[in-house]
Amino acid sequence: MGNRLSKIYTRTGDDGSTGLGDGVRIPKYDLRMHAIGDVDETNCAIGLLVTELPADDDLQPWLARIQHRLFDLGGELCLPDYELIKMEHVTELEQWLDQLNEDLPMLKDFILPGGSRAAAVCHQARVISRRAERVIAQLSAPDSGSQIPNVRPALKSYINRLSDFLFVAARVIARRNGGSEVLWQHGL
Repeated sequence: MGNRLSKIYTRTGDDGSTGLGDGVRIPKYDLRMHAIGDVDETNCAIGLLVTELPADDDLQPWLARIQHRLFDLGGELCLPDYELIKMEHVTELEQWLDQLNEDLPMLKDFILPGGSRAAAVCHQARVISRRAERVIAQLSAPDSGSQIPNVRPALKSYINRLSDFLFVAARVIARRNGGSEVLWQHGL
């Protein structure tokens, strides 16, 4: 999978192109590169969330696995036709979601990002993952305009489920230690 870099700068991108993992060069503005960047930004936001939570927080192992999966997801976008994200990874996220959601009260109101710094950071990761999801959905459309448009269904499902997971995780984090969620108040 890909080459290891011995030098960080190569000067090959000075012309506005970038290389995918298989050596194919595409414009830096290609929709595929937007998707890769949004997945990377999601991973960065989750990395920030990890630093906001106690080291022994029960979400830490899940977030670590998610960060590795996001790296795989970016790798799959970088290496078209390479399969790294599988439906079993989507199922795993769904199981975690079910566990987190089990003790939460039914959602009756819209929730504003906040409740605690960690919850707000988790919401930020959620909206970035939603952006990644939109770009990946656009990339997978037949008329995407990308030079390499194919995106496997498991990849699209994973990023969709991740944003759901982050929403529920933010609810859990906001309620921890006597905290509460910030509910939207119509007309305020």
